[in-house]
Amino acid sequence: MFGGFPTYHKQTTYFKAITIFLIICSVLFITSCLDNKNQKTSQEKDKIPLSRLKMVRDRGKLIALTDYNSTSYFLYRGEPMGYQYERLKLFTEHLGVKLELRISHDIDQSFDKLNNGDIDLIATGLTITQKRSQLVDFTKPHNQTRQVLVQRKPENWRKMKTWDEVESHLIRNPLDLAGKMIHVQKGTIFYNRLKSLSDEIGDTINIIRDKREVEELITAVAKGEIDYTISDEHVALVNKKYYSNLDVKTPISFPQNIAWAVRKGSDSLRLEVNNWLAGFRYTATSNFIYNKYFRNPLHINIAQSEYHSVRGGTISQYDDVIRKISEKYNWDWRLIASLIYQESRFNPEVRSWVGAFGIMQLMPNTAMVYGVDTTSSVEDQIAGGIKFIKWIDRQLPESISDPEERTKFILAAYNVGIAHIYDARRLAEKYGKNPDVWTGNVDFYIRNKSKPLYFRDSVVRYGYARGEETYAFVNEILDRYEQYKKVLKN
Repeated sequence: MFGGFPTYHKQTTYFKAITIFLIICSVLFITSCLDNKNQKTSQEKDKIPLSRLKMVRDRGKLIALTDYNSTSYFLYRGEPMGYQYERLKLFTEHLGVKLELRISHDIDQSFDKLNNGDIDLIATGLTITQKRSQLVDFTKPHNQTRQVLVQRKPENWRKMKTWDEVESHLIRNPLDLAGKMIHVQKGTIFYNRLKSLSDEIGDTINIIRDKREVEELITAVAKGEIDYTISDEHVALVNKKYYSNLDVKTPISFPQNIAWAVRKGSDSLRLEVNNWLAGFRYTATSNFIYNKYFRNPLHINIAQSEYHSVRGGTISQYDDVIRKISEKYNWDWRLIASLIYQESRFNPEVRSWVGAFGIMQLMPNTAMVYGVDTTSSVEDQIAGGIKFIKWIDRQLPESISDPEERTKFILAAYNVGIAHIYDARRLAEKYGKNPDVWTGNVDFYIRNKSKPLYFRDSVVRYGYARGEETYAFVNEILDRYEQYKKVLKN
């Protein structure tokens, strides 16, 4: 019995060693699996695209596409306006980012831009359909509409004795569309609706897919260039105010939801839009904006004004003068126009509390250098202002070589004076920033030049400045300039 103990002990030790070995192997195997899993998870995370909402916030701007017409987006007396434009501005303010607006009338192209990632959002009156829902993700509906036939009243409709006589010349029954030729904007759902209607009535409707935008086609009907087109009812009702010879009372569809659209899978941005819409849609501001563009009878005066960029093609009575003088001094007239709008709203009679006067708001001493005073013509005032701009340009060092950054320095100096810009450049250099770059560098110090920490700094020679105003001045002019470039020819 005692002689067998050593053998048992050896066996026990052996089995313990085997057990420990197996446990170690198991731990190493599990650890290896976890490492592989973590590595795989990490690799999968790398493949997951950054959420669109985070991209927008990191970028600091939302790139949205809309259409250029008398309701969605236009310029009036130099000011960007429009139903979609105002709503987009409020949404970007909610996000805390800037708005970069792009324009397109080609709906298919708009979808391509969205799915290619070139834009973040389509902000037009898109009707929600199953086919479109396969291409893009829609936000919550922000309105409802239906499709209507746009047709002309008879030539002598005003002289007809009864409205029934007028009605007898108009299409009210879809069956009467048989054999008619109807122009619709290419890429819209109007084409598919008419194809379905053609099948429903058992006869042919001749459908022309036209490159022109809906409002252009409505105008073509009013002028007798084409006989019929299709439009969303709310757009048709607005345009009917411009043309009394139009009739838009014949519906060809049931009510349909309209919404904005984001790229397929952009759930973060879509949910953010939906959350914002949920709080905004039924507010007084939302109702005011809608009524302003679709129900306000005064909107017709704006739309028919020569200063409406869509219909009138100008932004001020001084467009030609600004263009002529700007060209002489090799400046983009649209940038000068944006500066003038910022300074005087194109009103040459304006006088500020500090004594700046005229359409360019020149200070008296500056104006005198360029032969301008309060009695000078608008043309002379503009010439004086541009000469002053050229002088500022010559004072800035050549090391500010980027044209866009240089423009920002010039605009800032026009507003606050070049001496304060020199101070801000010295502060930037002292604190390790680039004195030749405005954005993210010198602009920080001009904004803070109203604080003792900065205006009392040893490198500052010209003291206090209300730099926040200068910062806003530059940004607002350049933002408006971008709007002008989209719709006004150079």
